[in-house]
Amino acid sequence: MIGRRHLLGAAGAAASFAGSRPALAQPAGRRVLKMVPQANLTSLDPIWTTANITRNHGYMVYDNLYGMDSSFRPQPQLAEGHVLEDDGKRVTITLRQGPRFHDGEPVRAADCVASLNRWMKRSPVAQKLAEFVDELSAPDDRRIVLRLNRPFPFLFSALAQVSNSPAFIMPERVARTDPFQQIRETIGSGPFRFKRDEFNSGSLVVYERNPDYSPTPAGAPSLTAGPKTVHFDRVEWQIITDASTAAAALQAGEIDWFEQPPPEIQQLLRRNRAISIEPVDPLPLLGILRFNHLFEPFRDKRMRQSILPAVDQADFMQAIVGTDPGLWERSGVFTPGTPLASDLGMEPLYGARSVDRAKALMKEAGYTNQPIRLVGPTDILAPSAMTQVGADLLRRLGYNADIVLTDWGTTVQRRTSKEPLDRGGWSMTFTSFSSFDFVDPSAHFPLRGNGANAWPGWPDIPELERLRNEWFVEPNPEEAKRIAGQMQRVAMDEVPYVPVGAYKSLTSIRRDLRDRVPGFAIFWNLKRG
Repeated sequence: MIGRRHLLGAAGAAASFAGSRPALAQPAGRRVLKMVPQANLTSLDPIWTTANITRNHGYMVYDNLYGMDSSFRPQPQLAEGHVLEDDGKRVTITLRQGPRFHDGEPVRAADCVASLNRWMKRSPVAQKLAEFVDELSAPDDRRIVLRLNRPFPFLFSALAQVSNSPAFIMPERVARTDPFQQIRETIGSGPFRFKRDEFNSGSLVVYERNPDYSPTPAGAPSLTAGPKTVHFDRVEWQIITDASTAAAALQAGEIDWFEQPPPEIQQLLRRNRAISIEPVDPLPLLGILRFNHLFEPFRDKRMRQSILPAVDQADFMQAIVGTDPGLWERSGVFTPGTPLASDLGMEPLYGARSVDRAKALMKEAGYTNQPIRLVGPTDILAPSAMTQVGADLLRRLGYNADIVLTDWGTTVQRRTSKEPLDRGGWSMTFTSFSSFDFVDPSAHFPLRGNGANAWPGWPDIPELERLRNEWFVEPNPEEAKRIAGQMQRVAMDEVPYVPVGAYKSLTSIRRDLRDRVPGFAIFWNLKRG
């Protein structure tokens, strides 16, 4: 199957390798949890990048004022509660007593103000919130006051945003870092402490239980809400890029959790009664093809449109999950199974597929063998599989394509470049997003059209921004849904990106681990027994 050639034979290799290789490590102890994550951790700043591996790292180290439960309702975390005054234009959030940073200093309102100010420069929903904020202040150590020019109905949902730059609280001195530069110190108040002295990018990431962690006393564990109770003294992320090696280690009990096993490896692991294969998130993740709008040929929307007749979502999704039809579905710009998902405007992707039609549209748009560059990873399942399918499609379409494959960390760093191709720039890239990222327009990075301030690719689509602004202030749910449908229509015409389908991400975990919180790789509440 296109996109998984590098995995063929992996299952057999894993089976034979398990009995002959030297041990990777001692069997995991009861108080130590060992996991092979989805990718290498190269950036430690969850505000600077949208990479899911860095988001997962963020939830180990940091806490939020509010968490989000699995029904997408915000719940207090560091916050004790809040008071709304002046018709919702004055909001006072009071911190709980007790939380401290890993250096022993108490979490203060001033830390929260500095953290929120930095966050409002990067997160899409926070950027919108900033338009409503006249003043953000800390009158004392426990109170945060927001003075709004008009009520912002998404305030607490924004503060509880799960992904795409969550509102993590950092010490004031760290949070004052330029939001477009990476932080140099990893200090939070979350359930784990990052062991920088043991960090070896490409090999090992270590976290230790924070003995002074102060979990919220309210609610039950649900996504990022509720008490975050830690049952392990130490968590190790072992970076093993070879799937067969990781699978063999899981079967031998040398690791406890293999976050993203490829389909052939899943088939092997299903035979082992000590291992469970289960969706990491009840809702699907979504794959996208992103264009760089700054340079030709994809500066021209006709060139972006021309590829649509040739994109078959089935090819991309089956490259990730295999042929089981229950593990993927077609998608528009919003997460399937959520209220805003629809087929509106999706005819260019849902109609008959034709490479010849795409070639004709390329010619009409003026393509004359201009070079393009597709950048992608080799060491993370979904983006790697989609990139290989995309590379094959570009060859069939006749593009003068340079295919650049590196590790995921390098790809994430490279896609931030605004340089032209002759200076190392890029034209196209594939990636995927968690279900909660695309539930609505609030935190939907690729659906923005705000030009130079947009997520890498930098589309300038004023109509998308106008509709997004309308959606934020529309009180009627049905009218808000209509606006979201219009956003999807505009997106399929302007093509800031191409949706390439939605898939269930399966994870493999030893059955002696229980009470895993669904959503992503969450380590609180998880216990052995």
